[in-house]
Amino acid sequence: MPSPQTLNHIRPHQSLNQHQRGVGFLNFIVLIIVVCAVAVIGMKVFPTFVEYRAIMGAVKKAQAGGGGVVEIQKAFDRSAAIDNIDAITGKELDITRVNDEVVVSFAYTKKIPLVEPVSLVIDYKGNNKGL
Repeated sequence: MPSPQTLNHIRPHQSLNQHQRGVGFLNFIVLIIVVCAVAVIGMKVFPTFVEYRAIMGAVKKAQAGGGGVVEIQKAFDRSAAIDNIDAITGKELDITRVNDEVVVSFAYTKKIPLVEPVSLVIDYKGNNKGL
């Protein structure tokens, strides 16, 4: 049997759930700010990734068309005009032969301004072989 002093410390209306608390207001605000920052960065990066995928497709299509260096460059430029690619041109493609196969590769840098003194720089590179 508990002593009378112990009974004075137990309040019948106090439940165990009163000590559990959810996310505080300031923590919620910080969470919202972080989620918004990630969303803004994602919205700025996504179009560059879409352009990179379009470049990969144009490179594969240009190489599949066959021909020499000039023909591959012109085929890429035609695809670039259709897909609205402005990051690189056909003249910037690196076209080489490896084991009697034509390898068309590219590399470029995309600078994405975030907030006035801060930018995100992404280096994209690839080739028609997916290496």
